[in-house]
Amino acid sequence: MAHNEELSKFLRARRAALSPESADLGGPGRRVPGLRREELASLAGISVDYYTRLEQGRNIAPSDAVLDAIASALRLDPAQRAYLYTVARQSPPSQRRAATKAQSVRPGLLALIDQLGDTPAFVLGRRTDVLAANRMARLLLADFNAMPARDRNAARWLILDEGARSLFAGDWDGVASDMIGMLRMDAARHPDDPKTTALVGELSMKSHDFRRWWADQKVVEFGYGSKTLHHPLVGELVLETEAMTFPADPDQMLIAFLAKPASPSRHALELLDAFTLRG
Repeated sequence: MAHNEELSKFLRARRAALSPESADLGGPGRRVPGLRREELASLAGISVDYYTRLEQGRNIAPSDAVLDAIASALRLDPAQRAYLYTVARQSPPSQRRAATKAQSVRPGLLALIDQLGDTPAFVLGRRTDVLAANRMARLLLADFNAMPARDRNAARWLILDEGARSLFAGDWDGVASDMIGMLRMDAARHPDDPKTTALVGELSMKSHDFRRWWADQKVVEFGYGSKTLHHPLVGELVLETEAMTFPADPDQMLIAFLAKPASPSRHALELLDAFTLRG
């Protein structure tokens, strides 16, 4: 019998993370962390037996209405809702085919990021691979072009590279765990990708932080936000990040770092632009 392990893990993790107090189902002193299955089923308006079978990863196909009800009961955010739908609708392993075609960036997109001047920008692909990075992104973050091909991966870089930890010293946990949340979303969309499996295995062996975040079932769909960086050449920068995907290839995402006009961070980027890459 097919078993949806990812759906099972996700539902159990999210149920355990929802406090009874927030759902008006218990006060201080309650011994059981999170919600009980019967409580979650009641909040979602479905039978305990049906919810239990879902949480066990049984081979059933929940309707949109059931998934919406469970998502509301678990108080999922938009990224978590999207993840729930993705893992709940996965085909059985025997019917899935692993993606084998290598990704490439369109010449027009490469030209676009190279013409952004002193705005750092890069393109992420499946499993958070860095497919392309303009000169400023390589100066601001890391020289991905100089890395071996297998190392050009944002999740691996953030988790294993000490330079990344120093660069995001003020909020490394948040930046790195968000990237792991993006990796989890991609893994759900491409469940049989051998390179993703290898990456998750490598990071699990090498990083306690990764193991903890992966077990927490965090899911992230990146959009925009503010990041504080501590660059060894130009000091502290506070930059706004903007991300966009493309209808023709939703597995690629353009991420740019923007500084407010006339700000110290704008000046820092201008100073950084004066440096040239070596090698």
